[in-house]
Amino acid sequence: MFEVSPSCDRWGPDSCGAVQFIMAANSSNNTSGKSGGKQPTPSAEQVVANFQRMRQEQRGMASKAAELEMEINEHSLVIETLKEVDPSRKCFRLVGGVLVERTVKEVMPALENNKEQITKIVDSLNSQMQAKGRELTEYRERYNIRLVGEDDKQGKADASQAKDSEGGGSKGGAGVLVS
Repeated sequence: MFEVSPSCDRWGPDSCGAVQFIMAANSSNNTSGKSGGKQPTPSAEQVVANFQRMRQEQRGMASKAAELEMEINEHSLVIETLKEVDPSRKCFRLVGGVLVERTVKEVMPALENNKEQITKIVDSLNSQMQAKGRELTEYRERYNIRLVGEDDKQGKADASQAKDSEGGGSKGGAGVLVS
């Protein structure tokens, strides 16, 4: 089993010391008999590096989707504002870094088309993120990867439920039995 700190890349390279490698008792050893037809099993470092790379790809997709959602909101705001304006009125549009003078009537279809295209891209990114999430889940299960603290939270929740069910005390008397 491999244990990966969820905040390894969040705080910089110094915090990556929190990555721990724990081999499961039932996992096969890399040095034991290699069969000719099978791929060699990757080392623990390779597994964790690949897992972190996949997570980073998913985060990149999520940040790009969020950025595009903001653009959709901006387009919607501009479209709603321009609907209330006279169609023959002058307006300026930034096209490829150049400010171009147009009329509202000329700009509206382009804005609506851009908004539709951005929406399609966001939908595509969302489906890619879901596929990457499934791929990450399969990878975690295949190599028995767990995040540091993930099982600790589960264990603490189970222990507190067991204690409460036994009538072992309240939150205020944590770990103290009074008879």
